[in-house]
Amino acid sequence: MTAQEHNRLLSIFFFIQGGLQIVVGLFIGIIYGGLGSIFMASGRTEQDQMMGGLFVVLGVAIGIVLLVFAAFTLFTANKVRKVQSAGRTLGIVISILSLFSFPLGTALGVYGLWFLFGDIGKMLYASAGESYSPSYSPPPPPNSWQ
Repeated sequence: MTAQEHNRLLSIFFFIQGGLQIVVGLFIGIIYGGLGSIFMASGRTEQDQMMGGLFVVLGVAIGIVLLVFAAFTLFTANKVRKVQSAGRTLGIVISILSLFSFPLGTALGVYGLWFLFGDIGKMLYASAGESYSPSYSPPPPPNSWQ
């Protein structure tokens, strides 16, 4: 595969991850918010209603955090797709954060780090305006240790 194909594939994976994060964020927000509303409405004591309110607050907070992270992932995917110099840096950040999402995020994180820290990724983004000059030194001649 060429560097452009790896980069395109990585951006597609980032778009997919961002879309899944949106779905999960909305799902968690709706489920926890709905459960909290039910607990608040059917709670007989003040403690039951307070637990319902806690569920609503946690559901909304977790949903917002996931939606913000999804927006950051989609923003990064767009930068990587366009091979912009900031795309490499953002891609590294998202790849590192994805490592904690086992198993698919871990695979995406490893692939992203492999490509973005590899020579083909560095050269691709170097041609996009990032300053990178690979230092290549030829191997020593045979038997130079004797």
